[in-house]
Amino acid sequence: MNVLLLGSGGREHALAWKIRKSRHLNNLYIAPGNAGTATLGTNVAIDVTDFGAMRQFSLDNDIDMIVVGPEVPLVEGVYDYFHEDEDICHIAVIGPSREGAQLEGSKDFAKRFMTTYNIPTARFKTVTLENVTEGNAFLDSLPSPYVLKADGLAAGKGVLILNDLNEAKQSLWEMLNGKFGAASKSVVIEEFLSGIECSVFVLTDGRSYKILPVAKDYKRIGEGDTGLNTGGMGAVSPVSFADDLFMEKVRRRIVEPTIEGLQKEKIDYKGFIFLGLINVEGEPKVIEYNVRMGDPETEVVVPLIKSDLLELFTAVATETLDEKVLEIDDRYAVTVMMVSGGYPGSYENGKIIEGLNDVEDSIVFHAGTKNVGDKIVTSGGRVLSVTSYGKTMDEALGASYKNIAKIHFENGYFRKDIGFDLSI
Repeated sequence: MNVLLLGSGGREHALAWKIRKSRHLNNLYIAPGNAGTATLGTNVAIDVTDFGAMRQFSLDNDIDMIVVGPEVPLVEGVYDYFHEDEDICHIAVIGPSREGAQLEGSKDFAKRFMTTYNIPTARFKTVTLENVTEGNAFLDSLPSPYVLKADGLAAGKGVLILNDLNEAKQSLWEMLNGKFGAASKSVVIEEFLSGIECSVFVLTDGRSYKILPVAKDYKRIGEGDTGLNTGGMGAVSPVSFADDLFMEKVRRRIVEPTIEGLQKEKIDYKGFIFLGLINVEGEPKVIEYNVRMGDPETEVVVPLIKSDLLELFTAVATETLDEKVLEIDDRYAVTVMMVSGGYPGSYENGKIIEGLNDVEDSIVFHAGTKNVGDKIVTSGGRVLSVTSYGKTMDEALGASYKNIAKIHFENGYFRKDIGFDLSI
């Protein structure tokens, strides 16, 4: 098979690493890719939303399958673009239709979907400028803290959690008036849920499904989960509190109603469903849906999949996933993210990365890197994700931290406490 993988981050490097191992793979192309993916296939300079260029490249290179990493091309309809064109409709696209992608593209769509199919989630109200008074009244009815979410995609920046009621009302007004651009023309106000979070990933062909290993990521820049939110500073899988009892509740109350709801709505969905869950005193509730794999969770989930990923993807495309067996490694996997100094604020690119060849017994997934001559340099806020296996979480963490000590770039930073709240 010839495969085109869309994206350029650590998630895509991890997917490329796994796809490269498939006995079914002929050629792997990554658009646009990074310095890490370039060692596994051929990077091509195509933007993930340039569907026309993607179409021509696919025809010129006999592409059999497109694997979509990030959410934006899904929300913009890459699945529909290929599905509806008779010249390229034979190319399998791993990712949902534009309508299915609204589970992530619109917080209001997702909340209404959950309400319709009795999927446990926080109480909410969707507000626009026309009913902002009702929004303020809903805020009055809630205890602190207050959760405000831009309805549309806001590059991970559209969620505010505020302790002061007046500040929440002011922020609601600012969001509706363009604080996050078009993404916050409508805002979802949510009841705050208290508990511990985890990420559950489901691969579905629209009829059947496989639940992948559960992960927990760490979003805050500072140790002890302090400071600003980031795209993710590390992740752990499996997760100690997501035991068999908890996961059976997730399966019955969330996964199956979600798949059944997609079928009843006649939504074409062939790809990943990311369930952002919170464990509230042993009861799972959905914080959000995403329609792709998470990052950096992919960097621990994919290494734990022993099955041939291309075989699973082919089964997704042909709606035969129920015929496949998902084999999972019984070890722990952890990843620790190395980031640019100043991230998630302003930072400098172009810092030379040294020591990558000294890493032993860990996998280094590239996130924000590029090749400049014979050097690999930083090209983003999150730069590298160092993943390790272990019989225990602490053993895996120890391997990652040992190897991080060998890697250097100017002003590099990483959290030294990934998994701190899961230690037994």
